[in-house]
Amino acid sequence: QVQLVESGGGTVQAGGSLRLSCAASGRTFSTYAGSWFRQAPGKEREFVAQISGGGAATIYADSVKGRFTISKDNAKTTVYLQMNSLKPEDTAVYYCAAGYFWSQKQRDYDYWGQGTQVTVSS
Repeated sequence: QVQLVESGGGTVQAGGSLRLSCAASGRTFSTYAGSWFRQAPGKEREFVAQISGGGAATIYADSVKGRFTISKDNAKTTVYLQMNSLKPEDTAVYYCAAGYFWSQKQRDYDYWGQGTQVTVSS
């Protein structure tokens, strides 16, 4: 069993930066691929970024490519999402997820955090 706890959300002006953290307990992220999803008001949850168990591979949604960076700490207990050049359309609840597969589909993830709100003002 894995418990995931996100932190780092908040309100920032357009063009600003935030760093989200996802701390895992129970098992480390070396066993699982770690991902970030987000859900904006009135919209479905969507994939944002994923990092492999070893940390060597990453993939991003086109909407965040070049602005967001996903990473892990050396102990692989925490996954980060560095968000730069934020836009109002990035406003959403951001969720951390862990799963066994290399996948950008929600159904392939076994463990989810509670979410953290990110609000970008124009």
